[in-house]
Amino acid sequence: MLKRHQTVLVVIDIQDRLLETMYEKDRLIIQCEKLIKGCLILGIPIIWLEQYPEGIGSTTPSIARLFQHEVPISKTCFSAARSEQFNEKMHRYCPKNVILCGIETHVCVYQTAMDLRDRDYYVEVVRDAVSSRSLFNIQAGLQKMEHTGINMTTVEMLLFELLENAEKPEFRKILKLIK
Repeated sequence: MLKRHQTVLVVIDIQDRLLETMYEKDRLIIQCEKLIKGCLILGIPIIWLEQYPEGIGSTTPSIARLFQHEVPISKTCFSAARSEQFNEKMHRYCPKNVILCGIETHVCVYQTAMDLRDRDYYVEVVRDAVSSRSLFNIQAGLQKMEHTGINMTTVEMLLFELLENAEKPEFRKILKLIK
């Protein structure tokens, strides 16, 4: 099971221009917002990324506003793990476990997951908080990751796993967020 002090959330490329073409984009936004808010409640560090924002635009406002004073890491490589700024943040947080959400499942999420797995991180993809332009590409990306040892979870499952028990002070906030 994941432990809070060993875990980081990576939010990948939830940018307006990409988002407009995503399969079930409204579900994606709702689930990503719950996940980010839950991780903030639980004190999980978050790394926020944007793919080539000069060309694709910035993170959708409902997600960006959750980060308050943070600045996203801009990247041009599909895998976040090939970004020097990303690796510096990972080094600062020293996680054993990495949670991934965002877009696109079969490109940036997939390549990031593979590179992090190859660096011996335990990687989980939040399957109800990722998307691509087509259901086919989502399924292909998720299947390929699963077949190579990447684990799958859901927003609710993950938040309760990190919470551990109902006696924790954050329980009511997480419960309210999930319902």
